[in-house]
Amino acid sequence: MTVLMIYNGDTAPDASGTRTGGVPLVPAGFDWPVCDECDGPMQFLAQVRLGDIDAADDGLLSIFMCQNDPGLCDEWDATAGGNRAFVFPSGALAPPAVPSGDTVLAAETSAVAYVPMRDSDGYDEARERWRGESGRPLRDVLGQLGGLPAWLQFDQTPTCPACALPMSFVVQLEEGHDHHTGFNFGGGGCGYGFRCRPCSTAAFLWQQ
Repeated sequence: MTVLMIYNGDTAPDASGTRTGGVPLVPAGFDWPVCDECDGPMQFLAQVRLGDIDAADDGLLSIFMCQNDPGLCDEWDATAGGNRAFVFPSGALAPPAVPSGDTVLAAETSAVAYVPMRDSDGYDEARERWRGESGRPLRDVLGQLGGLPAWLQFDQTPTCPACALPMSFVVQLEEGHDHHTGFNFGGGGCGYGFRCRPCSTAAFLWQQ
Protein backbone atom coordinates (compact mmCIF):
# COMPACT_ATOMS: atom_id res chain seq x y z
CA MET A 1 0.00 0.00 0.00
CA THR A 2 1.15 3.52 -0.83
CA VAL A 3 -0.02 6.41 1.35
CA LEU A 4 -0.24 9.53 -0.77
CA MET A 5 0.02 13.01 0.71
CA ILE A 6 -2.61 15.18 -0.97
CA TYR A 7 -2.81 18.98 -0.98
CA ASN A 8 -5.66 19.92 1.35
CA GLY A 9 -5.73 23.70 1.13
CA ASP A 10 -4.06 26.32 3.27
CA THR A 11 -3.46 25.86 6.97
CA ALA A 12 -2.13 27.91 9.87
CA PRO A 13 1.63 28.51 9.68
CA ASP A 14 2.07 26.98 13.15
CA ALA A 15 -0.31 24.02 12.72
CA SER A 16 0.80 21.07 14.81
CA GLY A 17 0.38 18.26 12.28
CA THR A 18 2.07 17.26 9.07
CA ARG A 19 2.32 20.17 6.65
CA THR A 20 4.55 21.84 4.12
CA GLY A 21 5.70 25.40 4.73
CA GLY A 22 4.84 27.61 7.64
CA VAL A 23 7.12 27.91 10.65
CA PRO A 24 8.70 24.93 12.42
CA LEU A 25 7.63 23.78 15.85
CA VAL A 26 10.81 23.26 17.86
CA PRO A 27 11.99 22.64 21.44
CA ALA A 28 13.33 25.41 23.65
CA GLY A 29 16.88 26.43 22.87
CA PHE A 30 16.68 25.48 19.19
CA ASP A 31 19.06 27.37 16.90
CA TRP A 32 17.79 27.94 13.38
CA PRO A 33 20.12 25.99 11.06
CA VAL A 34 22.53 27.82 8.77
CA CYS A 35 24.16 26.53 5.61
CA ASP A 36 27.70 25.20 6.01
CA GLU A 37 28.67 26.71 2.65
CA CYS A 38 27.20 30.24 2.68
CA ASP A 39 26.43 30.69 6.41
CA GLY A 40 22.92 31.91 5.55
CA PRO A 41 19.78 30.70 7.35
CA MET A 42 18.09 27.74 5.71
CA GLN A 43 14.52 27.62 4.48
CA PHE A 44 12.03 25.55 6.48
CA LEU A 45 10.35 23.08 4.13
CA ALA A 46 8.07 20.74 6.04
CA GLN A 47 7.29 18.85 9.20
CA VAL A 48 5.95 15.30 9.41
CA ARG A 49 4.19 13.91 12.46
CA LEU A 50 5.88 10.55 13.01
CA GLY A 51 2.76 9.18 14.68
CA ASP A 52 1.09 9.33 11.26
CA ILE A 53 3.32 6.41 10.26
CA ASP A 54 3.29 4.51 13.55
CA ALA A 55 0.75 5.39 16.22
CA ALA A 56 3.18 4.18 18.87
CA ASP A 57 5.73 6.76 17.72
CA ASP A 58 5.77 10.43 18.56
CA GLY A 59 7.60 13.58 17.61
CA LEU A 60 8.16 15.50 14.41
CA LEU A 61 10.55 15.17 11.51
CA SER A 62 11.49 18.74 10.56
CA ILE A 63 13.27 19.54 7.28
CA PHE A 64 15.31 22.61 6.27
CA MET A 65 17.22 23.43 3.07
CA CYS A 66 19.42 26.30 1.92
CA GLN A 67 17.81 28.56 -0.68
CA ASN A 68 20.20 31.50 -0.50
CA ASP A 69 21.67 33.07 -3.64
CA PRO A 70 23.51 32.10 -5.75
CA GLY A 71 22.27 28.57 -5.10
CA LEU A 72 25.55 26.67 -5.17
CA CYS A 73 25.47 25.08 -1.72
CA ASP A 74 25.02 21.37 -2.57
CA GLU A 75 21.65 21.44 -0.84
CA TRP A 76 20.65 18.20 -2.60
CA ASP A 77 23.22 16.16 -0.68
CA ALA A 78 22.44 14.49 2.65
CA THR A 79 25.85 15.23 4.17
CA ALA A 80 27.27 18.33 2.42
CA GLY A 81 25.77 20.81 4.90
CA GLY A 82 23.28 22.49 2.56
CA ASN A 83 20.26 21.03 4.34
CA ARG A 84 19.33 19.75 7.80
CA ALA A 85 16.71 17.43 9.21
CA PHE A 86 15.78 16.97 12.85
CA VAL A 87 13.64 14.65 14.95
CA PHE A 88 11.97 16.62 17.73
CA PRO A 89 10.30 14.71 20.57
CA SER A 90 6.67 15.54 21.18
CA GLY A 91 5.98 17.85 24.06
CA ALA A 92 6.63 21.54 24.54
CA LEU A 93 7.23 22.53 20.92
CA ALA A 94 6.68 26.11 19.79
CA PRO A 95 7.54 28.38 16.85
CA PRO A 96 11.02 29.92 17.17
CA ALA A 97 12.16 33.40 16.27
CA VAL A 98 12.43 33.43 12.48
CA PRO A 99 15.60 34.89 10.94
CA SER A 100 15.25 37.74 8.49
CA GLY A 101 15.41 37.01 4.79
CA ASP A 102 13.15 36.40 1.82
CA THR A 103 13.98 32.71 1.47
CA VAL A 104 13.70 31.54 5.09
CA LEU A 105 10.02 30.57 4.89
CA ALA A 106 8.22 28.88 2.02
CA ALA A 107 5.77 30.99 0.05
CA GLU A 108 2.78 28.90 1.15
CA THR A 109 1.65 26.71 4.04
CA SER A 110 -0.23 23.63 2.87
CA ALA A 111 -2.31 21.14 4.82
CA VAL A 112 -1.95 17.46 3.98
CA ALA A 113 -4.61 14.77 3.64
CA TYR A 114 -3.60 11.11 3.48
CA VAL A 115 -5.05 8.82 0.81
CA PRO A 116 -4.13 5.12 1.08
CA MET A 117 -3.80 3.53 -2.36
CA ARG A 118 -4.21 -0.20 -1.83
CA ASP A 119 -2.82 -2.77 -4.26
CA SER A 120 -0.59 -0.11 -5.78
CA ASP A 121 2.49 -0.96 -7.78
CA GLY A 122 4.63 1.68 -6.10
CA TYR A 123 4.40 5.43 -5.70
CA ASP A 124 4.40 6.43 -9.37
CA GLU A 125 1.55 4.08 -10.25
CA ALA A 126 -0.39 5.16 -7.16
CA ARG A 127 -0.23 8.86 -7.96
CA GLU A 128 -1.23 8.32 -11.58
CA ARG A 129 -4.16 6.16 -10.48
CA TRP A 130 -5.19 8.76 -7.90
CA ARG A 131 -5.23 11.44 -10.60
CA GLY A 132 -7.47 9.30 -12.79
CA GLU A 133 -9.85 8.41 -9.96
CA SER A 134 -10.05 11.87 -8.39
CA GLY A 135 -9.97 14.04 -11.51
CA ARG A 136 -7.56 16.38 -9.74
CA PRO A 137 -4.18 17.59 -11.02
CA LEU A 138 -1.14 15.39 -10.47
CA ARG A 139 0.56 18.34 -8.76
CA ASP A 140 -1.95 18.02 -5.91
CA VAL A 141 0.02 14.94 -4.84
CA LEU A 142 2.52 16.45 -2.39
CA GLY A 143 4.39 13.18 -1.85
CA GLN A 144 4.10 9.94 0.06
CA LEU A 145 4.30 8.93 3.70
CA GLY A 146 6.38 5.88 4.56
CA GLY A 147 6.56 2.88 2.29
CA LEU A 148 9.46 2.74 -0.16
CA PRO A 149 11.11 5.77 -1.77
CA ALA A 150 10.58 6.17 -5.50
CA TRP A 151 14.09 7.20 -6.50
CA LEU A 152 14.45 9.39 -9.57
CA GLN A 153 18.09 8.38 -9.97
CA PHE A 154 19.50 5.63 -7.73
CA ASP A 155 19.19 4.49 -4.14
CA GLN A 156 20.84 7.09 -1.90
CA THR A 157 19.53 5.92 1.47
CA PRO A 158 21.69 7.75 4.03
CA THR A 159 23.45 6.04 6.90
CA CYS A 160 23.09 7.26 10.45
CA PRO A 161 26.12 9.29 11.57
CA ALA A 162 25.81 7.79 15.05
CA CYS A 163 25.39 4.05 14.42
CA ALA A 164 26.38 3.81 10.71
CA LEU A 165 23.24 1.80 9.86
CA PRO A 166 20.87 2.69 7.00
CA MET A 167 18.18 5.15 8.03
CA SER A 168 14.44 4.49 7.77
CA PHE A 169 12.44 6.23 5.05
CA VAL A 170 9.82 8.67 6.34
CA VAL A 171 8.61 10.91 3.55
CA GLN A 172 8.94 11.77 -0.13
CA LEU A 173 8.12 15.36 -1.06
CA GLU A 174 7.14 16.74 -4.44
CA GLU A 175 7.89 20.37 -5.25
CA GLY A 176 4.31 21.44 -4.51
CA HIS A 177 0.87 21.94 -6.00
CA ASP A 178 1.71 25.36 -7.50
CA HIS A 179 4.97 25.97 -9.36
CA HIS A 180 4.87 29.62 -8.26
CA THR A 181 5.13 28.64 -4.58
CA GLY A 182 6.76 25.21 -4.77
CA PHE A 183 10.09 24.01 -3.44
CA ASN A 184 13.24 24.09 -5.52
CA PHE A 185 14.26 20.50 -6.12
CA GLY A 186 15.92 21.38 -9.40
CA GLY A 187 12.70 21.48 -11.43
CA GLY A 188 10.64 18.30 -11.31
CA GLY A 189 12.69 16.76 -8.51
CA CYS A 190 11.70 15.05 -5.28
CA GLY A 191 12.95 15.37 -1.71
CA TYR A 192 13.47 12.38 0.60
CA GLY A 193 13.39 12.47 4.41
CA PHE A 194 14.85 9.75 6.65
CA ARG A 195 15.36 9.09 10.34
CA CYS A 196 17.20 6.65 12.60
CA ARG A 197 14.73 5.77 15.32
CA PRO A 198 17.23 4.40 17.89
CA CYS A 199 19.59 7.38 17.53
CA SER A 200 16.97 10.13 16.93
CA THR A 201 18.95 11.42 13.95
CA ALA A 202 17.53 12.47 10.59
CA ALA A 203 18.67 13.27 7.05
CA PHE A 204 17.32 14.80 3.86
CA LEU A 205 18.32 14.84 0.20
CA TRP A 206 16.74 15.48 -3.16
CA GLN A 207 17.05 14.07 -6.64
CA GLN A 208 16.07 15.37 -10.05
